[in-house]
Amino acid sequence: LALFEVYTMSDWFIVKAKVKEMAGDFNVAGDFADALNNKAKKLIEEAISRAKANGRRTLMAKDL
Repeated sequence: LALFEVYTMSDWFIVKAKVKEMAGDFNVAGDFADALNNKAKKLIEEAISRAKANGRRTLMAKDL
């Protein structure tokens, strides 16, 4: 993704407010949520590939 790519609501896999809530007293930089979202997307894509390779259409914890 480009550095300044604009996300639509459907592109988000995380909830920024929950990340900030979990961080507690720590500040959360704007780019942290973007990076975390990208990691989540990559994990999901890899899980899909693994499930397909195993002939399944169900994502399972073991696909992570």
